[in-house]
Amino acid sequence: MTPDEMVRAALEVAEAGLAAGEQPIGAVVVMGDEIIGRAYTQEKARGRRLVHADLLAMIEADEALGWRRRPHPLRLPVNLEPCVMRLGTAMALRVDEVYFALESPDDGGVAVAANWRPDRELAWFSAPSIVGGILREESRDLFRRYCATVPDSAMRRWIQTLVDPPGRAAPAPVE
Repeated sequence: MTPDEMVRAALEVAEAGLAAGEQPIGAVVVMGDEIIGRAYTQEKARGRRLVHADLLAMIEADEALGWRRRPHPLRLPVNLEPCVMRLGTAMALRVDEVYFALESPDDGGVAVAANWRPDRELAWFSAPSIVGGILREESRDLFRRYCATVPDSAMRRWIQTLVDPPGRAAPAPVE
């Protein structure tokens, strides 16, 4: 699977999350050309905070893999840049590559991963390679649609910054 195909799969999962009334954040875990984990954020359904898309997808993949040898690298495509917590989880699962659509400037973990320098004895606990901006506008559109359906809240206002980041020129009005 190409990075575009993998991120598109994450966007499809995010679309399912939006349809379920959740934030439209979706993730898949890919090994070879097989999706071995998939999830969308489920904060409303589960009434908990630590049920983010990428975390749930990695837990599903970890349950499927166990300790068995991996014939292919693990890849984590998600439609929103993973935060530090989820990048740490990816490192523990030994994800090799992360692909994401939309940057999350307030809590994204890419900057931390870029500066990660593990001790030689912990070299296996290294940051994955990370590529962002894949299908960015499609992801932004999902968040835009989400914002149009939920009442004002701190979370909605934060998500609105993903849709219309400060300093980004607003789109021209449609007449």
